[in-house]
Amino acid sequence: MKVVLRSDVDGVGRRGDIVEVAGGFARNYLLPEGRAMVATEGVQAQAQAMRKSRDLREAQDRESAQAQATLLTGAALRIEVRAGKAGRLFGSVSAADVAEAVHAQTGVELDRHRVVLAEPIKEVGTYEVPLDLFGGVSVAISVEVVAAEA
Repeated sequence: MKVVLRSDVDGVGRRGDIVEVAGGFARNYLLPEGRAMVATEGVQAQAQAMRKSRDLREAQDRESAQAQATLLTGAALRIEVRAGKAGRLFGSVSAADVAEAVHAQTGVELDRHRVVLAEPIKEVGTYEVPLDLFGGVSVAISVEVVAAEA
């Protein structure tokens, strides 16, 4: 069954794409959820408009991410946290903490999901933290985790 996607669907396609899917998948999931509509002759123009708006929005997002990347290139952040004598933190520094520090120290508003940490930082030290700002636009920043003065 041919359908026009109204929103991005993982593994199927992106908004405005005309795709061929199984009939049951379309009738039981895509159509009732409002994620697609049946592709008829009159819907072709609407699908073209969806693709155009999607491409325009992506271009603006990519441009914004490029601007953020130039601001953050070479940035060195300092995060003070409570730590024991051996340098072990009481708690950890998470992606949300890094995003908050980026906003506080550089003024760049950053979503915590853009911070790529395999696991939270649990010791004092300097770390290279990659930021995935947009598909294909990424930058690494230096984060220095120091023990807070008591």
